Amino acid sequence: MAAPFDEAPDQRLLTLREEIRWGTIIGVDSSAVRERIMVQAHDFHQPSRITTLLLAIIKPLLTMCSQSNPMKKHILILNTGGTISSVKTNHGYEPSPGFVNKALAEIPALKHKDMPRYTIKEYQPLLDSSNMTVHEWNRIAKDIAQEYSAYDGFVILHGTDTMAYTASALSFMLENLAKPVIVTGSQIPLSEIRNDAMDNVITSLWLCAHKPIHEVCVYFNQQLFRGNRTQKISAQRFDAFDSPNYPSLADIGIEIHLHDQLLLPPPKNSFHLQTITPHFIANFRLFPGFASDVLAYILNQPIRGLILETYGAGNAQNNDQRFLHLLKDACDRGIVIINCTQCHQGFVEMNQYATGHTLKQAGLISGHDMTPEAAHCKLLYLLSKNLDIPKIKALIETNMCGELSE
Repeated sequence: MAAPFDEAPDQRLLTLREEIRWGTIIGVDSSAVRERIMVQAHDFHQPSRITTLLLAIIKPLLTMCSQSNPMKKHILILNTGGTISSVKTNHGYEPSPGFVNKALAEIPALKHKDMPRYTIKEYQPLLDSSNMTVHEWNRIAKDIAQEYSAYDGFVILHGTDTMAYTASALSFMLENLAKPVIVTGSQIPLSEIRNDAMDNVITSLWLCAHKPIHEVCVYFNQQLFRGNRTQKISAQRFDAFDSPNYPSLADIGIEIHLHDQLLLPPPKNSFHLQTITPHFIANFRLFPGFASDVLAYILNQPIRGLILETYGAGNAQNNDQRFLHLLKDACDRGIVIINCTQCHQGFVEMNQYATGHTLKQAGLISGHDMTPEAAHCKLLYLLSKNLDIPKIKALIETNMCGELSE
């Protein structure tokens, strides 16, 4: 006996069958599939017959849908903009509203049975990450908190320039995080034929659905890093990010293996959102022969904290008494100054050299092996909790969510 579709070899019917098949696989509700059949069947000469045939053919798929879809993970994608969302214009690449939604819908891999369902929330306006501020960090964190119970994980599409700052900030703001939050983006837009965006999105979604991650991560170019350990290291290469003082959290190649011993453990307490209040803090990078007047100007502003990026293991000139006096006076006035190394790799040890010891005597706090990005965000976070200065200084040197090695 011929198959039902052999009796009605209409290409539209074959296309509809394929649409419905994929619909059940990617998580469309079975009632929605039936409704689609009823509506589309009216386009044919014998709608009642076509409806009967379609329902009979896809009955196994509908059963699979009703049985397996509740087990499919559901991931929320927050699209903030960046290169990944951009298209070419007369002014260069710019984020394009609606583009990512359409582009992801056309990627066959995202319809695979092993991939999670996803929902996209696109921000308005989409931003180049150079325009990111504390306001956007709060918005992202609030969206995650608001949807925390509704989704199994979160993927944040973000520009690369300030991705390390956003990932660091979220790692502190999302207290007792028990679900994966993966920040990703691309060096070449999804709109280009040759791009790094597709793998970054697909693998980020897959990791959220299949791996027990309880922290904020950055996924980029087959590397999974702890968010608050990450730095951007290249403006041109696909391997744009590195984690200089903490290993990659996974081996990602033909197979994916998490390094469980490197991951944060599941939290013991309930999830809590701590928003960040804008505070006047600054990063200042030392260089040979800099004028103390520049530092004096910064420290004489109503500033709450300073990330001082020093040489080597946390060293600075100790033959400039005005420089040392400026630092000590600022610390005495309650300005929190964190000593971070300029080196890409390594840590601050202020007792190792006399040029570091004088900074400790002036009242600076060791940033240990924190990145300047993580130190900046951690200080903002602690200032937002309205703690007293001694408590803030103690917590700066305490490992809170994997940002430093004790």
